[in-house]
Amino acid sequence: MTNEEKQTRIRPWINPEERVTLHFLDAPDLNTTVTGCTDQLVDLSIETHVSHMRQNISVPLSQIEVAEDFSHYTRDPERPLQRQRLMLVINEKRPPIIY
Repeated sequence: MTNEEKQTRIRPWINPEERVTLHFLDAPDLNTTVTGCTDQLVDLSIETHVSHMRQNISVPLSQIEVAEDFSHYTRDPERPLQRQRLMLVINEKRPPIIY
């Protein structure tokens, strides 16, 4: 999949009310929101174990695999319900969380 195709699949999910699934090698099945997407980077806000604190990272599109997660559904009540949501897979370890 090219960066342009990835960007096309990710952009509709830029919504602070909508969660996507994120997998790292050492931290699978994380909830995150997509906060931005350019032709080179995806900006993510990952939920942490500390309530109301999020880990904000930018990841190159070249390191991301895009798929669908059929085990979760969408949350935003303003949009039609979807039985699956976006899943991003990064084949690296999760960056350390700095509090």
